[in-house]
Amino acid sequence: MTRNTQFDAQHWDEMYRSRDQVFSGNPNGVLVAEFDDMPPGRALDVGCGEGADALWLARRGWHVTAVDISEVALRRATAAATDVQDRVSWTRADLLTTPPRAGAFDLVSVQYFPLERRPGHAALRGLLDAVVPGGTLLLVTHALADLAGRQEEGFDPDDYYWPADIAPLLGPAWEILVNETRPRVAPPPVGTHHTRDSVLRARRLP
Repeated sequence: MTRNTQFDAQHWDEMYRSRDQVFSGNPNGVLVAEFDDMPPGRALDVGCGEGADALWLARRGWHVTAVDISEVALRRATAAATDVQDRVSWTRADLLTTPPRAGAFDLVSVQYFPLERRPGHAALRGLLDAVVPGGTLLLVTHALADLAGRQEEGFDPDDYYWPADIAPLLGPAWEILVNETRPRVAPPPVGTHHTRDSVLRARRLP
């Protein structure tokens, strides 16, 4: 499969440079709903952007490895993290080609990250392998039905994983806790029709 360059580092750097602040600065609603009362541990924030999720976790005692391909986004995130510098490691990397450390995280959080399909599910397997036994994968996307018409923008949903695709790939080593589409708890981004989230929460069995 040929690498789709639509979401490469240049794309994301240009997007972040286009505005002083791209996102709201608030953590993603599904992360808050699912983990507000969870004891802290080690988290991997996949595609951390300007850092709202990583900061929310760190301020609750988590030690977070926050990864993004955009250097511009990471600079902004670092500037906002003065109170939790010792609990967040900001890392520039492409997790589609460079997998995270295996067995290192109690939580792997994938929030609206364009997880491109790879032969043998290589990129996906890398994220799954990063979860420790007893740890959690939390993957959130926009509901596929809300993306109707995006093909005209050069976006083909078939190029990417969705929660419904991943659940059957987990196998007996995982317990699926949530696999559903639900209304967003926050207003959709301006100019979009993203009113629902598809959520997969799965626990790797000890």
